[in-house]
Amino acid sequence: MPEPVRPPERPVLGIETSCDETACAVYDGERGLLAHRLHSQIRLHAEYGGVVPELASRDHVARIHELVRQVLAESGVPAAELGGVAYTAGPGLIGALMVGASVAAGLATALDLPLIPVHHMEAHLLAPMLEERRPTFPFVALLVSGGHTLLVAVRGVGDYELLGESLDDAVGEAFDKTAKLLGLPYPGGPELARLAEAGNGSRFKFPRPMTDRPGLDFSFSGLKTAVLTTLPQAPEAADRADLAASFQEAVTDTLAIKCRRALDATGYTQLVVAGGVGANLRLREKLGALAQQQGFELFFPRQAFCTDNGAMIAYAGWARRAQGRATHAGPLFTTPRWPLAELRPPVAA
Repeated sequence: MPEPVRPPERPVLGIETSCDETACAVYDGERGLLAHRLHSQIRLHAEYGGVVPELASRDHVARIHELVRQVLAESGVPAAELGGVAYTAGPGLIGALMVGASVAAGLATALDLPLIPVHHMEAHLLAPMLEERRPTFPFVALLVSGGHTLLVAVRGVGDYELLGESLDDAVGEAFDKTAKLLGLPYPGGPELARLAEAGNGSRFKFPRPMTDRPGLDFSFSGLKTAVLTTLPQAPEAADRADLAASFQEAVTDTLAIKCRRALDATGYTQLVVAGGVGANLRLREKLGALAQQQGFELFFPRQAFCTDNGAMIAYAGWARRAQGRATHAGPLFTTPRWPLAELRPPVAA
């Protein structure tokens, strides 16, 4: 059965359920973001010190329908006037992904709308397009989250070249593991950043991994080990703050060095930083200073759109729909693993 056709300028509903946030949004190409809602599961998982997949899936089921109703009401867009339904197809927790995919497929079928599977990391790197000040293609994107650390040359929607990635822990994972070593509560990354604000970042000398050799790949597991071996030197609360600040300095220095190399290698003059760690204030400060020094333009999504959200899914779905067909053919598609390099530009309808 051929895909039903709707004018691409019609708004797109986006649904995000890849991990521990349930989120929905409506995006319109002319009017921008019309509404967005998010429910965080942080309190649900805090007791366990991390995300419990089964609990995440059940909570998505409990929340998703009401969030969809809310964003449609707030946007003023009747469901029948949507141009498509976008959902996070991967990567992510498969049970969580299936909740959003099932709801999206049901809506699309009932309303005879296109169903648009969205790559989670593509949505992150396009998130700055939701802002008034936005980048133009091409640009370098640094994607930094709990599960990913990537440097990507972005030439257009779906036209990506992987420049570098973490060979072990993602940067967000390194933050979380280090926070756990320091006895900080879940979620560890933001707690470590808060503790670091009170510390001396030059006290402990941690390595800037893989910056003493060519290339754009990352490695952060050794930093966690360095923190572990340094812990006996930090028995007091003030010492722990210094340790947290020193760790954060090592991470943000490493990211800044690699970003500069990526810009030099590509010749691009714009850098996009997205993903949960993109909310880190020290990283923003350090890259801002580097941008002034080196003369490139720097773009971040607003803080609320650094972490997982429905707005970025709605925008990515709209962009895919406006420029061509959906990412994958077929009525429903989800996958827990989906390399960004497998994406291709939309094919004209």
